[in-house]
Amino acid sequence: MLTLAMSHPPTLGAGRLLAIDGPSGSGKSTLAAAIAELAQTSTVVHLDDMYAGWSGLPRLAESLAGLLLPLAAGHPGQFRRYDWRADDWAEDVFVAPTSLLVLEGVGSGSRRFAELITTLVWLDVSPEVGLARAIDRDGAAYEEQLRAWQRDEAMHYAVDAARERADIVLG
Repeated sequence: MLTLAMSHPPTLGAGRLLAIDGPSGSGKSTLAAAIAELAQTSTVVHLDDMYAGWSGLPRLAESLAGLLLPLAAGHPGQFRRYDWRADDWAEDVFVAPTSLLVLEGVGSGSRRFAELITTLVWLDVSPEVGLARAIDRDGAAYEEQLRAWQRDEAMHYAVDAARERADIVLG
């Protein structure tokens, strides 16, 4: 997938955007870390830093616009990082133009920014397995929030159809 992304013309200013999308618990963060290690000159942005808490998925496009649209114009992008422990917004994060931006998280393949995505990777996982992995990762105390998140994911993907638009489907 790295080779595929780098073989295409730039779509994000002079750089490329590799979006890794799929349900919670599908392995997006793990894949992004592996790609970053291979690419070495990439920048990884985790959408967990951009959601406004557990109910933030429907408002993700606003944060993505502040990051992606300036990068597409060759300027640094930015977003406000969400602090999950404080349950509030934290500092602004600035992202310099890069040869490869790896954007990972639910909604990274947003249809609204499809023209900026060089390569869209979808990771599949069943809701049951995804929930079990998310609970293992985040803790059983968050099961109710994770189930609500899965409902938001399902609504998002029903409209956005990222899996159907993906260049690569894994899982």
